[in-house]
Amino acid sequence: MLTIGEVTELTGIAAPTLRYYEKEGLLPHVKRNENGKRLYDEGDLSWIQFVTALRATGMPIAKIQKYVYLYKEGESTISERKMMMLHHKKEIEKSIRDLYFNLDKINYKLALYDVIESQIERTNIKF
Repeated sequence: MLTIGEVTELTGIAAPTLRYYEKEGLLPHVKRNENGKRLYDEGDLSWIQFVTALRATGMPIAKIQKYVYLYKEGESTISERKMMMLHHKKEIEKSIRDLYFNLDKINYKLALYDVIESQIERTNIKF
């Protein structure tokens, strides 16, 4: 079992964020010791990584809460959870396509600047 400080060191996620995730119900299995201190196990670390991945890819807290609620409901919700993940995956893939499209525009502009700079350098060469 790990303390919140150890989890913070391992994951790089601030303790207030971990507390917030727990308060919002995103970490469904965090235990506490006799003094009320949080204790995290491997399952909790997996949840933290999963929630972090969902947040980093733009999933709102409310949707993650819904996912956790469905998870707690058990196997009867597997299809609905799968659909949530498929929908989120499609949103991520669209974001990636949009990013690549915009990156192409930026790369084009950079290539144009390279051409312009090389023309300027050639006109400034004195013989």
